[in-house]
Amino acid sequence: MKSAISYLGLVISAAGLLSGCSNPGLRSLALTQNSHEAVFDWFEYSGSDDLFDEPLAETHFQNPILAGYFPDPSVVRVGSDYYLVNSTFGFYPGIPVFHSRDLISWSQIGNALDRPDMMPFDKLHLGNNGIYAPTIRHQGDTFYIITTCVGCGGNFIITTKDPAGPWSNPIWLPHIDGIDPSLFFDDDGKVYIVHHRDPLNKRYPAHTALWLMEVDPVTFAPRSEDIMLVDGGEKAPWNTDYIEGPHLYKVDGRYYLSAAGGGTGYTHQQLAYRSDTPFGPYTPNPNNPILTQHGLPDGRPDPVTATGHADMFQDEKGQWWAVFLGTRVYDLATAPQDPGNFQTGRETFLLPVSWVDGWPIILEKGKALPYRPERPNLTQGRRPNIPTTGNFTVRDEFDAKVLAPQWLFIRTPRSQWWATGNGKLKINPRTDQLGSGGQPSFVGRRLQHMKATLTTKVVFLPAEADDEAGLMAVQNDEFFYTFTLGRNTEGGPVLRVRKRQGGNDPQTGVVLAEHAINAPPGTPVYLRLDIDKAQIDFKYSFNNRVYIPVLENADAKVIGTALAGGFTGAVIGMYAQGGRP
Repeated sequence: MKSAISYLGLVISAAGLLSGCSNPGLRSLALTQNSHEAVFDWFEYSGSDDLFDEPLAETHFQNPILAGYFPDPSVVRVGSDYYLVNSTFGFYPGIPVFHSRDLISWSQIGNALDRPDMMPFDKLHLGNNGIYAPTIRHQGDTFYIITTCVGCGGNFIITTKDPAGPWSNPIWLPHIDGIDPSLFFDDDGKVYIVHHRDPLNKRYPAHTALWLMEVDPVTFAPRSEDIMLVDGGEKAPWNTDYIEGPHLYKVDGRYYLSAAGGGTGYTHQQLAYRSDTPFGPYTPNPNNPILTQHGLPDGRPDPVTATGHADMFQDEKGQWWAVFLGTRVYDLATAPQDPGNFQTGRETFLLPVSWVDGWPIILEKGKALPYRPERPNLTQGRRPNIPTTGNFTVRDEFDAKVLAPQWLFIRTPRSQWWATGNGKLKINPRTDQLGSGGQPSFVGRRLQHMKATLTTKVVFLPAEADDEAGLMAVQNDEFFYTFTLGRNTEGGPVLRVRKRQGGNDPQTGVVLAEHAINAPPGTPVYLRLDIDKAQIDFKYSFNNRVYIPVLENADAKVIGTALAGGFTGAVIGMYAQGGRP
């Protein structure tokens, strides 16, 4: 029995304000037909994973709770409201903010970094740089997000009274080295920042440590030295390589430090330590790790790997929970220590936390992560307009005057080259290319399924031979596909599939297929990508019923993390490229 949910004809609220649309300096663009813009009537996403087709009892919930590229989750509770944030790396706007009442139904209420002047994402590599592991916390009447922008300034804090935004400009923390900072508000009024940083005697690349500094509650200036809590190079029967993503909690008068070890891949795991004082000494949990999938048989069905980077919290009834990242993979058993193949990136999972002998346990050792645990004992929340898990179909008709908050740009837009409303998304073809490190004319959404179909309707009149518009599927600057409508040397319309697979390929990619079409200029064309795990097909239609293949059975691993590297998942959407400066 299918659990697919259809939300066609989606109405986007004004709360979905995206990026530069909120900046008056970026509102003036009014694209016209004679400017050779690409006009997209709608964009439809349909996901249909076999895993999500299995029946789900009313007393259980579906993991992951956020499918697709939503890594490094952090949650804070305020009364009966829960707020969740994720990493976004070089995509803009940064740090999606979700709200829930039941921990199961999550609605995106905004993005914390949604003004172009907030964060310099220019020239960042999509897969490795940008926003790392944000932590969200609440104290008094203020929400705080603390995080790192790698390659664009280091560690910083932003604040707000309303988690839907707007958030403040960054408060930079030059005294906090490393990455993955997390705020801890103690019940005596003191405030601390725990973070990753290299040890003073770093012995090998994976040797890192966890540090703590007391800071001013208002300015966040240092009030203590930076004190090392855990040296990741010390001998232990668990993996402390690349120890990072720390969070500090106080439970029954004791301080608990939880952090990820083993790197964020195949050997990822969550570790726990405790102390009687904030600065330690910290005793490790003798039963570490408290969460991992490392060591389970690779041939298990529907494997989840790389679980870790957890954040723990209590619901309003006192039950402890943990959100953490994991990856749903295929072809896991092809090689020893194989991280598996996946295009969906690192996703957000939820599990209850039990306490045994004063230590938290997220998942018993040797147990495969459950896809359908028992749901929290909370009042069922309102179903989100944009589903975050399970099988579903959504279509954006572009009726609203602003883009919905789930849409992403590649790096920060410095001018507004798009316009939306009245059932159209208009994109101005520009010369910035993805592979050049620029800010291309691209509006995309996360791939959330192993098996998905993405379709759009486009009208485009290319002015130059190199002008193209259509669909792009991107993992990072060196790994992407484009499926576009352009013109050939004789001026006739042509469909092209390009692939870039590594830095040795041309910046615009290599042409894999070219297909001339017999249609008058300005004829609407429907473009479709069909993804089924390791395969991707490129098809077109003139009536949205019969689709003609341009290229079939291409290698979808090109837009997967295992091949491309980095920390993101695939993002797919509408794209336009101008041939000449």
